[in-house]
Amino acid sequence: MEWDLVWKAILIVLAGTLLLRFAGRKTISQMTLAETIIMISIGTLLIQPVSGKNIWTTLIVGALLVITLITMEYLQMKSDSIEKLITGKSKILIENGTINEQNLKKLRLTVDQLEMMLRQSNVANIKDVEFATLEPNGQIGYTLKQEAQPVTKKEFQQLMQILTTSQPNPSSNNLFTEVSKQSHDQDPPKHLQ
Repeated sequence: MEWDLVWKAILIVLAGTLLLRFAGRKTISQMTLAETIIMISIGTLLIQPVSGKNIWTTLIVGALLVITLITMEYLQMKSDSIEKLITGKSKILIENGTINEQNLKKLRLTVDQLEMMLRQSNVANIKDVEFATLEPNGQIGYTLKQEAQPVTKKEFQQLMQILTTSQPNPSSNNLFTEVSKQSHDQDPPKHLQ
């Protein structure tokens, strides 16, 4: 066994972990196109020293890739036009329950694929969707129409408060409170007195 390969492998794992740690913590589904390309490049690059390439050159190139990625992310934060160029913008897929067919065609997305993404987000009916967008990371974002939104805990508590204040107080019709007050809350009919 060559000890040269062992220390190279250990160094590659440690340096690769460090480089990817600086590059960011996003999952593959959250990465932009540029981030995905750089991560794949780093992965491909890191295996090169095992096949005989210079390990130090490989680590320097990997560091340059990460620095490029960080620079691109910084420029995206500072300029909307650069962000639009590198990452892209969200595209509207559904507007007021109606599918935007033009944007589906531009994105090369079928209605079946859109429906699949909506089902995965627990949306049962396209007509219930006020807006749906395809985000730059490939995920779908949506808002439901007011009448299709689930009731929140706050709304439920407000409704319960309205219902309890509009009903008569149960203690006012209590026969035991009549005994303690020695009077009727509501006078019985004359023929029963």
